[in-house]
Amino acid sequence: MNKILVCISGASGANLGLKLYNLIPKEHEKYLVISKNAKIVLQKEENIFLNNDISAAPASGSFGIDTTFIVPTSMNTLSKIAFGISDNLITRAASVAIKEKKKLILAPRELPFSQIALENMLKLSKIPNIFIAPPVIAYYNKPKDIEDIEMFLIGKWFDLAGINNNLFKRWGIENG
Repeated sequence: MNKILVCISGASGANLGLKLYNLIPKEHEKYLVISKNAKIVLQKEENIFLNNDISAAPASGSFGIDTTFIVPTSMNTLSKIAFGISDNLITRAASVAIKEKKKLILAPRELPFSQIALENMLKLSKIPNIFIAPPVIAYYNKPKDIEDIEMFLIGKWFDLAGINNNLFKRWGIENG
């Protein structure tokens, strides 16, 4: 069983972060952090932390998170991570993933990317345990609707995390 943390920052696509969280297989222990700017109203549930609770368990390396997703990753959050600023639970969890050499999967959501954002992504991509994986769709799986696109994205993020899944049609595999 792996411990998986999903963080939702204040960028377009917050619903994709929730869907990713909900699709994590039950054999994994999962936790959710929601930023104020995500503007998502959820009832208080087990294993959900508020972003301003910097003393919550995911703020410590001893808690043992194996993989941290930040889906979506706002440019503000990306910049803070790139410069080691840990002023909320999401950026602190990212800092912990980096120092503990655990997987950190970032899904930057912006179009087009500014030179500053690209430089920050390049800086972070040089750290072996960090994956820069923006929500970029593919066409080889012939998506029919937004659900197909979301399943592809989440499946690719799961692949990076080592989470087995059959959420999308893989290249070279025909429908039977």
